[in-house]
Amino acid sequence: MSLPPLVEPAAALTVDEVRRYSRHLIIPDVGMDGQKRLKNAKVLCVGAGGLGSPALMYMAAAGVGTLGIVEFDEVDESNLQRQIIHSQSDIGRTKAESAKDTVLGINPHTEVRLHQERLDSSNVMEIFAEYDLIVDGTDNFATRYLVNDACVLLNKPYVWGSIYRFDGQASVFWSEHGPCYRCLYPEPPPPGMVPSCAEGGVLGVLCASVGSIQVNEAIKLLAGIGDPLVGRLMIYDALEMSYRQVKVRKDPGCAVCSENPTVTELIDYEAFCGVVSEEAQEAAAGSTITPKQLKEWMDDGERIEVIDVREPNEYEIVSIPGAKLIPKDGFLMGNALQDMPQDKKIVLHCKTGVRSAEVLAVLKDAGFADAVHVGGGVIGWVNQIEPDKPIY
Repeated sequence: MSLPPLVEPAAALTVDEVRRYSRHLIIPDVGMDGQKRLKNAKVLCVGAGGLGSPALMYMAAAGVGTLGIVEFDEVDESNLQRQIIHSQSDIGRTKAESAKDTVLGINPHTEVRLHQERLDSSNVMEIFAEYDLIVDGTDNFATRYLVNDACVLLNKPYVWGSIYRFDGQASVFWSEHGPCYRCLYPEPPPPGMVPSCAEGGVLGVLCASVGSIQVNEAIKLLAGIGDPLVGRLMIYDALEMSYRQVKVRKDPGCAVCSENPTVTELIDYEAFCGVVSEEAQEAAAGSTITPKQLKEWMDDGERIEVIDVREPNEYEIVSIPGAKLIPKDGFLMGNALQDMPQDKKIVLHCKTGVRSAEVLAVLKDAGFADAVHVGGGVIGWVNQIEPDKPIY
């Protein structure tokens, strides 16, 4: 479905801009009018990470006049495998400042606005109000539902992308013309059910594939050309090198974009998505130890069984000495419970403590009342006990 242009054209292009965008100007569907619209556009990118990197770079190259960046994190060495907007010299800098420098290096005609804060219900409406279109580069469900609901309430198009290992998805959610994100995913998955990229990994180049699709959709919306991905979900399998589309229909009972919505204002999205389940929180209360406590138990010869609930490839990167690998799914399916020792205290750990808390709830429910888990996980262990080991 073709849609009218999202923004009005700027008054004119300078001589320098005509030279810079000449390959756009000779495309009949873009032309001078379309390029002027890009110049006049204000686009906000939520995140300057895996998806935000190619999205910001290509929007700057395309001539989007104003780019906003919402980002509060700092550049880490593990980011460089996929977050190509940052370089080795940027490690330790704020991602927002690093991204701004790269964007201006690509196109000095672009105005860059930085929002170096965590996006939440208290600031999202004010920030989004400045922009014509939102490009989402986040990797967590709480922020995705926040972005979606704010876009519906402000009637702004939301260009969404998602990546995991070798799989990518993209769509355009715009409640005025089609479904919103909640029409596709009415409820978030149970806590711990869907691993993040930090837990499951992502092929670096996949970010470029999906991020460039997001920019393509943004350009089409801003200039009013082509057939945007409104009402369609694009699914990309990098291993099979296949693309397929799934139709997404507007949900007449959608909580936020239906005629009778039940969500009419922003909510607590962390609570809605249950970053950690109530069962895990209850299990962890009073049953969480520090890495230093674990080290003391080891040194004192306490009868403990240290169990690593991460995945095998994570275990290969770094592990706590003596830890036995039993991935979380074994506990969720129940088959790992029969291998639990009855004469030792069970000590669980994962990367940061989220997955181990979920497994702890399973063990407590199975009768292992004295089981504990390590707050901060193997990351905390490395930081406090073995700083020479790698952190992923």
